[in-house]
Order: sequence, then structure tokens, then C-alpha cells
Amino acid sequence: MRTITLNNGVEMPQLGFGVFQVSTEDTHATVTEALRVGYRSIDTAAAYGNEAQVGRALADSGIPADELFVTTKLWNSRQGYDEALRAFDASARELGLERVDLYLVHWPAPKQDRYVDSWRALGTLLADGRVRAIGVSNFQPAHLERIVEATGQVPAVNQVELHPYLQQAELRAFHAEHGIATEAWSPLAQGGGLLGEQVITSIAGKHGRTPAQVVLRWHVQLGNVVIPKSVTPSRIAENFALFDFELDGDDVDRISTLDRGERTGPDPDTFG
Repeated sequence: MRTITLNNGVEMPQLGFGVFQVSTEDTHATVTEALRVGYRSIDTAAAYGNEAQVGRALADSGIPADELFVTTKLWNSRQGYDEALRAFDASARELGLERVDLYLVHWPAPKQDRYVDSWRALGTLLADGRVRAIGVSNFQPAHLERIVEATGQVPAVNQVELHPYLQQAELRAFHAEHGIATEAWSPLAQGGGLLGEQVITSIAGKHGRTPAQVVLRWHVQLGNVVIPKSVTPSRIAENFALFDFELDGDDVDRISTLDRGERTGPDPDTFG
């Protein structure tokens, strides 16, 4: 597994497994299968409602904690300094972990105007050794600038919607300038339209790979951390097989033409 080095020196797998919208009934088996295939980074959130099932799958796997990388997130209704600390305690209990590898503020929720205080709480968790790294999710440059100016603490990661239809070049450039790792959620977009694009299918045929593998490999070559999700064992394995082929420059250039600024999820400036 390829890793990236976060801005505090922590190593994070570049490929992880997401459990957004995986039901509580399916989470244990799905995470168990992902671990069997070879994933070691699991991404969940309080809002997903499946932290406990993720935790049980991790415990039942017998894989040592130092070989795993677990991410969870602070939900909007729990923002604010004291409330964020309590929310982290609840997530850690659900996961059965004394320490979480990466804790994220899930959304800026700017109308609430509590994300700076939430970020201060995450800094406390980091200083206390409760987490190995802290970051944010769905933050725009203005949100990032505000928390850094207020606290001096630069996020290690910003997890955002990112796929060939929404390539986020300006945000990725901001991340690169400030040493923030870009992590992509919804890396394959939604609804299957992206995977049927002629650009993607032709590149897949050229390399003898699936369209999903082509898109995920594109993320890897951009330097993104990527967290595909599936409950189908064959696709879980397919999405893991990314490190034995490479797209060429022409492939990457052709995929860049698909960018149309199209979100499948909420607008971070208004959501929450």
C-alpha cells in the first residue's frame, strides 16, 4: 500500500475504504471483506451511524492497531469547543478505540459559525494524544484561511467531493501551497454516468482495466487520498487493484477535459 506523509509526519494510506451509506447490517461484513482484501484505512463518521460496527470489524480482524488507520468525523450538530470534545469521546467509545488516527470537522456549516471553536477542540485532542492527526472535510479556502489565522494550526487533510466532473483544481492548488493533503470523497461521482463516459471507457480498454480502476488510478496519480465505497466483494477487490498499472500523460489530459464543476453533494458554503 502506498502512503502519503501528512504535514505532521504521520503516514496515511493513499487508498482507503469508505462506509458512507453502508447500513449497520452490512457494515461489519463489508469492512471485514475490505480488510481481507488488504485495505488498512477505514473512513467513517458519526453521521453515518455505523461507527460501532466498524469498530467491531476492526477488533474482530485481529489486525494490530498500529497497522490500521481509522478516520471519523465531527457532525454539524455537535460543533463548538466543549461539544466537539464530548462528540469525540462518543465516537471513540463507538469505535472501541483509545486513539483515532484522523479526526475531521465534517462540514464548516458556516451559518452556525462554530467551526473555529470546533477546530480549537480538535487541536486540544491532538495535543492530548487522543488523535494522531486532525483535519477538515468540505472546507473552502476561506474556511481554511479563517481557522489557520485563528489558531495557527494547519489541517493535515481536507476531505472534499472530488472526481473528474468536479476536479477542484484551485482548491487542490491551495492545499499544495499550504501542505494540506487532498482526500476525495465520491471519487467515482454518482449514478454511473462518469464510468460510461467514452473518454473513461476507451482508456480502460487501452489498459485492460475497468472504468472504475481508471478513475481511481487518476486520483492516485494526482496525489489525492481516495476512499471508494462498495458492498460488493468483487468491486471491493477491483477498487484495491490500482498500483500495478499507470496512466500516461495523454490519459490524464483526456480525463481533465471532463471537468464541468458538477457537484453531486451539497454546497459547503450553504450546507448545515
